Amino acid sequence: MEVSVFDRTETTNKLISNSTYNLVIGLTLIWGFLINWWMVLNIPVESISNINPLFFFIGYFVSCFFGIYLFSKSDSPIISFIGYNFVVLPFGLIINLVVSQYNPDIVLEAIRVTGMVTFVMMLLGSMYPAFFNKIAGGLTIALLCVIVVELIEIFIFNTHHGVLDWIVAIIFCGYIGYDWARANAIPKTYDNAVDSAAALYMDIINLFLRILRILGRK
Repeated sequence: MEVSVFDRTETTNKLISNSTYNLVIGLTLIWGFLINWWMVLNIPVESISNINPLFFFIGYFVSCFFGIYLFSKSDSPIISFIGYNFVVLPFGLIINLVVSQYNPDIVLEAIRVTGMVTFVMMLLGSMYPAFFNKIAGGLTIALLCVIVVELIEIFIFNTHHGVLDWIVAIIFCGYIGYDWARANAIPKTYDNAVDSAAALYMDIINLFLRILRILGRK
């Protein structure tokens, strides 16, 4: 075990080329998306809905935080990949619950829009890494504020304003650019590629879920 992935400035692991590094990131992301796709197609929504909500969310957060701990602290690509899957699986259950509420055409449109936005933000992250590093703190504060506002709206006022989905989508656009910039600033190893993909996966899925809600209101 060693320091958290994005704080690494040196490594004893084997360095790999830029193209191999980016390929590993891409393949790791594709793996996560395919697992989620399989879960949507093969796990009945009713079987998830029947789980006690308290147990479901406890399991969800325990699995996610355990996975994040594994991939962020480990310098082994195999252990990091295992941690990544501990994040992918609970996210897949949430995705399953959410997409079941929408027309398949809207889901496909949301996937397409998310893909295009992700590509653009990665490109910007490569071009302007210093900018994204500067706004990182603001993104975190903004996200925490939006989460608090959403919780108050849902549990106290029993409502939800659509503008919050736009705000969260913009925040996660920023996070994609930020995490991509960070991914390219650390030593290029197999483990760091898996770790970077895991961080990007969470950004992309959160962006997708918000875009889906926005498109679903049309």
